[in-house]
Amino acid sequence: MGVMSVWDELPWPSWDQAAIASVVAVTAGVAVRRLRPSRASLTSSAALLEFALISALYSIWRIARELPFTHEDGAIRRAREIDRLQHHLHLPSEIGLQHFALRHEWLAHFANAYYGTVHVPFLIAFLVWLWIWQRDRYPHWRNGLAYVTLGCLIIRFVRVAPPRFLPELHFVDLASRMGFAVYGSDPSAGVSDQYAAMPSIHVAWAAVVAFGVLATATGRWRWLRWMVFLHLPLTMYAVAATGNHWWLDGIVALALLGIGLVFDSWVRRRLGRPRPSDAGAVEVLEAA
Repeated sequence: MGVMSVWDELPWPSWDQAAIASVVAVTAGVAVRRLRPSRASLTSSAALLEFALISALYSIWRIARELPFTHEDGAIRRAREIDRLQHHLHLPSEIGLQHFALRHEWLAHFANAYYGTVHVPFLIAFLVWLWIWQRDRYPHWRNGLAYVTLGCLIIRFVRVAPPRFLPELHFVDLASRMGFAVYGSDPSAGVSDQYAAMPSIHVAWAAVVAFGVLATATGRWRWLRWMVFLHLPLTMYAVAATGNHWWLDGIVALALLGIGLVFDSWVRRRLGRPRPSDAGAVEVLEAA
């Protein structure tokens, strides 16, 4: 694919397009609700207002990613420090995982494809499924998603390079090696800033999907629980094998999600709106 990346070729909405969509959805939602009251109009209004909220959050996310914090000052040094810390903590080496993938070409292709294509569609599918089938639990996990994404956006201003930027430590850029470009040639351009490896938003969003389904899938949906939960370890494999993230990037993302879910439950209790299902969701995450 040359210097163009998979993500650069996608028609991502800009922040202003998302903001306009949010305003239009709010207006339509309020208008529909004020029309002849019915179950259909109330459902449509709720869906439009939720779409407006998601669009507004997406707009904020895009604005934050376009802020002029694309310098690489200290990014390589911090990456080396993370590598030393992981050795001190006796965490497994990403290099070993990379070399294993290179010895099995199908695993390398799988890692690149999984990293580059599934985390956004899986997240959208989860939110839609939760909205339709588990409406009472939807706000808790939507808020958890918002909190963990906010945490990732804040921490990204502390520059950290991904492992593949350290070839002197024998790390490999698996995407370039296999001819599957995920990012462009400029580390500070494109849809994603490559000097913002810490924490991993891929792992954060995968954890929302995995733990969310594990906590909420009941009855006829129980068969989904562990099948969908595999999305999290597969994502952690993909981010490490491709050299895009350190193990600690994923560990910090999981911690942020846990903090966000606990905080959301605390806020609900303070507002006098406890939800037993939400408390159960937090217990599942804490137990895991």
